[in-house]
Amino acid sequence: MNNPSSQAKLFDGRDIFYFDDAGSALPAIRHKDNRETDNRPETAELRHDVLTGDWITVASHRQKRAFLPPAHSCPLCPTSATNLSEVPDNFDVAVFENKGPAFGPDLGLISNADPTSPFGFATSSYGRCEVVVFSPEHEGSLGSMPVARIETVIQAWRSRTAEIQKLDGVVQVFPFENRGQDIGVTLHHPHGQIYAYPFVTPTTKKLLTQIENHGGDFFKELVEFESGSDRVVVETENFIVFVPYAARWPIEIHLLPKHSIKDFTELRDEEVSELASLYKNILTGLDALYDKPIPYISAWHQAPLVEGRDKIRLMLQITSPLRDADKLKYLAGSESAMGAFVGDVAPEETAARLREVIK
Repeated sequence: MNNPSSQAKLFDGRDIFYFDDAGSALPAIRHKDNRETDNRPETAELRHDVLTGDWITVASHRQKRAFLPPAHSCPLCPTSATNLSEVPDNFDVAVFENKGPAFGPDLGLISNADPTSPFGFATSSYGRCEVVVFSPEHEGSLGSMPVARIETVIQAWRSRTAEIQKLDGVVQVFPFENRGQDIGVTLHHPHGQIYAYPFVTPTTKKLLTQIENHGGDFFKELVEFESGSDRVVVETENFIVFVPYAARWPIEIHLLPKHSIKDFTELRDEEVSELASLYKNILTGLDALYDKPIPYISAWHQAPLVEGRDKIRLMLQITSPLRDADKLKYLAGSESAMGAFVGDVAPEETAARLREVIK
């Protein structure tokens, strides 16, 4: 497991970790954060939704977070004389605790709602939220970076997943990237996030139900089913990339390991290198679809630490609402209110277009 090259504390006590590229000339000791000492916001409230059984975080302090600041005041660029940012020194990849987290900073086990009187139940939104900055450069995207940098990012996900999973009350760790204003990003600088939840997420619970109903080796059979289809986009020794049979989004890509891997911590070193190269091909291929940056959500699903851990594999799901060069799919009544999706493009057609640009 690759440990950070250096770590320190920010002005309000948050952790920051530096992950250097192989052969990087950056120093082991980094400049300290010279901003005036301050306190962190209180941990948000977690409310129980009696209609669905889901947990909803109410984090009002997030209204104050930065919103599309100009480059000269970007909080993710390395600190300069005129911009005291979140990263006090130069870096290759930096990971730090989110200033306005939806989960945390307090840690602990959440209370369960009383089934005899569930209305109005709330508890603390324990957990942790981290920001992963892919580059010191303000412009660009992860897909435009060298494979070596993408490997560093994967090593950061790997290391932070291992450490975050040890924290009290953390049940599931979710690395992801929101890319593009059409997705709703609030910072242009290339970055992603890691959320550590104090509960198993609704999406994972649905998956566990499907696995339980199916029986057998669910993911082994899924890989076999998709590998023989015309929805396969690209395949390597240890991974398969495909458009799912029942894709919801105009652009939707799934990646699965061919053998059982629960999360990033179980990747072998050679698989990290293979995955970095494959991930770059996917991201650059996406941007080649319309010869412009594609808005997307890149979601790395990892097995929870509790129920069903041995049944779930690490899985990447990339989705984009772009249904044509200048058209977005909006979630209207059926999708938003009822969760009943209508596909705009046949998955087989999307796969054929992706194969062409990725090869």
